[in-house]
Amino acid sequence: VSRDWERPISVSRHGRARLVCKRDTAAQEDCAVELSLESSSEDVLFDPVETMAAMEPEDTKADEKNGSEDEAEPAKPTFDWLPAGCAPMADGEYDAIIMGTGLKECILSGLLSTMGKKVLHVDRNGYYGADSASLNLSNLFAKFHDGKEPEPRIFEVLGQNRDYNVDLIPKCIMACGKLVKMLLHTKVTRYLEFKSLDASYVVRTGKVFKVPATANEAIYSSLLGLFEKNRFRKFLMYLQQYDEAKPDTHKGYDLKTMTMQQLYDKYGLEKGTQEFVGHAMALQLDDSYLDRPALPTVKAVIMYCYSLDRYGKSPYIYPMYGLGGLPEGFSRLCAIHGGTFMLNRSIDEVLFDADGKAWGVKGGNEVAKAPMMLGDPSYFAKYDKCRETGKVVRSICFLNHPVPNTNNAESLQIIIPAAQANRKNDIYIVMISSSHQVTAQGKYVAICSTVVETENPMAELRPALGLLGPIMTKFDDVVPLYEPKADGLQDGCFISKSFDATSHFETTSLDVLSLYKRVTGKELDLEAVNADNTKGDY
Repeated sequence: VSRDWERPISVSRHGRARLVCKRDTAAQEDCAVELSLESSSEDVLFDPVETMAAMEPEDTKADEKNGSEDEAEPAKPTFDWLPAGCAPMADGEYDAIIMGTGLKECILSGLLSTMGKKVLHVDRNGYYGADSASLNLSNLFAKFHDGKEPEPRIFEVLGQNRDYNVDLIPKCIMACGKLVKMLLHTKVTRYLEFKSLDASYVVRTGKVFKVPATANEAIYSSLLGLFEKNRFRKFLMYLQQYDEAKPDTHKGYDLKTMTMQQLYDKYGLEKGTQEFVGHAMALQLDDSYLDRPALPTVKAVIMYCYSLDRYGKSPYIYPMYGLGGLPEGFSRLCAIHGGTFMLNRSIDEVLFDADGKAWGVKGGNEVAKAPMMLGDPSYFAKYDKCRETGKVVRSICFLNHPVPNTNNAESLQIIIPAAQANRKNDIYIVMISSSHQVTAQGKYVAICSTVVETENPMAELRPALGLLGPIMTKFDDVVPLYEPKADGLQDGCFISKSFDATSHFETTSLDVLSLYKRVTGKELDLEAVNADNTKGDY
């Protein structure tokens, strides 16, 4: 280090700060350096990767008065495939180019990099997460109010920026589900801290009830009648002792051919009980599962009960400081294994050869090449690679009280089965608070969502909004849902689906597993991974 310098760096969701370097002028050979982070924020969170990069000043030319010549910067590599007048983007050639730092894309970049693939990961935004980002108050208001800053009174009422990490698309994590297995498999858990949700609820006849998931809870639940409690208890006992590999636990039922409706009928379960088992425990999206083989639904209910038994009062966990840490954690995994990340990098064009196969991307006058492109639908919109499958409506609601009739829970999930609201699709509520470090003390954020079925999307959320009590302020959004038209094997474009309206990550995990198989040609084996066994991790 030849001189003192200071450099502005980004700090996560807290504006900007300065990294200051001061030389030890008494040092003769090895120059001692003092680094300090200066910011007006009381609680600065900074990216260590960017901090290390900032330790090298932009101008490293010697400024001693010795007349030495400046060293020339190394020339960028050149390639035969580069279009005329273009320069290589980063290293130029990669095994995979991933566009967008949403959770799905970051999981895949992490997994591919651990396989030894050379990955370039770009995002048009200046932050990780894309649609699955966590925002402070200023960024949240700017997103929903055309870039405008919130008025000072907003901070007086709600609290300061540093108190908030509001998730744009909140989803609960099943404690023993597929996403947790991916986290354990890759050891991304070392970068994150989790806490269980207080409870999981279901709505019946307009009232909120805790979902009973054990025989003991079934006995005391007001959700079930006297005789129904005994029937449901026997049903749960059958599921909890069921082992697919042990026919003596099947009681003569072949769940690969028997439908779920037939299994319900065997135990005489009422329609209302079937609703909360299928939608609040097995997390089925609609009632079509009733006519399909019972085994997948039974496995889903078993996983729900196992998650509840293992982690306490709820089968769900949620990251401290919001879901934005998930894509950041997988991005760090990718970076550790040699991945290259470029934020604030717009992709102007995906490049295709004469046969219609993608071979590279172009941003400005820079081009990168790879045999496969992965990304969210927004990067492929103009190439007719996706189709719209519907719309989802979400409402982010700020409260100064817990959700009524939930025993003052600090965090929860509520599912309103479609039949309870005379709909085809369920309605979901996720409520998080300062217990997970996402809001100021005494404030709560409840996000309601569902699939749009009518011309008046906001009216479809009324059953959910009516459960919340007085709302301080809210942010409404209606967005289209997209899915890829093809599997990507022919054109080299592997595209993720849009995040759906569900309040959990099970459908998201299925899309990640599908993309992984299409990209690599093999399944991601998670069968041996659980909370007690993390063999095979990276």
